[in-house]
Amino acid sequence: MKTSPRLSRRAVLAGAAAAVTPFAAAGTARAGSWPDEFPLPDGFRPEGIAIGGPPYAYMGSLENGAVYRADLRTGRGALIHPGAPGTAAAGMKLDHDGLLYVAGGPQGVARVLDTRTGSVIATHRLAPPAGHLINDVVLLRDRAWFTDSRDNVLYGVPRGRPGAVRALRLGGDWQQVPDVVNANGLVAAPGGHALIVVSSQPVGRLYRVDPRTGHATALTLRGTDNVQHGDGLLRVGRTLYVVQNRLNRVAVFDLGPGAATATLRRHITDPRFDVPSTVARHGSRLYLVNARFGTPPTPATPYNAVAVPR
Repeated sequence: MKTSPRLSRRAVLAGAAAAVTPFAAAGTARAGSWPDEFPLPDGFRPEGIAIGGPPYAYMGSLENGAVYRADLRTGRGALIHPGAPGTAAAGMKLDHDGLLYVAGGPQGVARVLDTRTGSVIATHRLAPPAGHLINDVVLLRDRAWFTDSRDNVLYGVPRGRPGAVRALRLGGDWQQVPDVVNANGLVAAPGGHALIVVSSQPVGRLYRVDPRTGHATALTLRGTDNVQHGDGLLRVGRTLYVVQNRLNRVAVFDLGPGAATATLRRHITDPRFDVPSTVARHGSRLYLVNARFGTPPTPATPYNAVAVPR
């Protein structure tokens, strides 16, 4: 599969010069007084969220691929990338060098955004634009891995170096169901040698995937028999958070040795949840964007992100 030309991350960052939409200055509020809810632009249609070392949250738009950055200390923010008609931004992850890897949704691409300038510095063609849905991404060693919710394949994009995109066909226990969302959120398993992928298809399953072979092993769930409507994933140590979007909750699991089992500990709910899609962490809080998939999107539809204790 062909990709656009790429430079090293150091060269890319040193040479980027695109302008960024002005961003509100950070306040000096104490962590205990940080807002636990902040608005996004009307009509934004958020899906993905990533949080960097400075307390900034980056959120992407399904409407046009725009990226909005908010200061978690104040809730204030602005667009750093305006997007363009015919593009989308779904799941996203922020690298340590300020590069944001963005799943391109139904366009079948992955983009790399320089968060200092707001410019797109690489676009990778992963799949044809018809019949595919590039949904989420995780950074694991030298690659950014993307899910395709319409095909049983993961795509590995090299991080900051020239190289080909790798298409990893899923096998083993993997069950691909036609005409529904399959592979969705993903995280690195403890130890960093495997991936954990959630399949949102009607039953809702978690799989451990070997990134060398694509062999998928279904996790044994304890305390529940499914993760129906599973969307974004987050792992903190051996704790796995699974956003169950249309159920308006986050399932909290304890992972067993080798990530072979997942034991349900509790659910996180909040009356402000309105079909949350993905989750990111900062300190003792989880931040989620409300995708509002059950609400017809219009240019005037309001959207927001909320924080809850983890």
